[in-house]
Amino acid sequence: MKVNSPNILEKQLSRAKRLERYGFISISSATEAWQPAEERYEVTRRCLEVIKRHRFPVHCLTKSPLILRDLDILEEIDERAILPDDLKIVGRGVLVTFSFSTLDPEVSRIFEPGAPSPLERLKALKEVRDAGFKAGAAYIPVLLFISDTEEELERMIGAAKEFGADYIFVGALTLYGSGKEIYYRALERYFPEHLPKYERLYLGRGEPPLSYRRKLETISRRIFVEKNVRYMII
Repeated sequence: MKVNSPNILEKQLSRAKRLERYGFISISSATEAWQPAEERYEVTRRCLEVIKRHRFPVHCLTKSPLILRDLDILEEIDERAILPDDLKIVGRGVLVTFSFSTLDPEVSRIFEPGAPSPLERLKALKEVRDAGFKAGAAYIPVLLFISDTEEELERMIGAAKEFGADYIFVGALTLYGSGKEIYYRALERYFPEHLPKYERLYLGRGEPPLSYRRKLETISRRIFVEKNVRYMII
């Protein structure tokens, strides 16, 4: 638990503010900032207080309904944040994006152990939207041969729209280092029929081939148009 994060952030933002270097701060770009320990330690909440004080906009990425606890601070950030000219098109000082790899609760338990269920996340998304925030869904990563079929993408994008998402992302699975080994062990146990296909696609690389990524984007964009959903934030 990095309990000194708010102090370090205070120093960094004080300097950025003096130089008038405003821009969106991304929370949870590397790891979940609203995981269960946050309920006790409130490190993320204290970081949000620092962000509010220095009037920076923020993009919150999360799988956790615990973010609902902090809507009071986020509301103040949304009202007071300073957006640089090249980001004023966003129109808001706060963005909240809930991330998913699947809507299937069983698959989620395998590949997102300990995370709130997809339905809990969708309900939290709706609460954030009902509270007046700009919010969306990130299906990043979708899981090859598991949640990336056209039918699954239609279901996932449709569900995000039903629960009020302003925008949606879709992106491919990247696999590096020990994470790749852990993922392959899960595949071997639960989806052994897919493991040889993964080994071919990811041989010598950390992401699927460009042809796959282009196909995924083409299918996703078509579904976005059909369902009248915004692809990306702006």
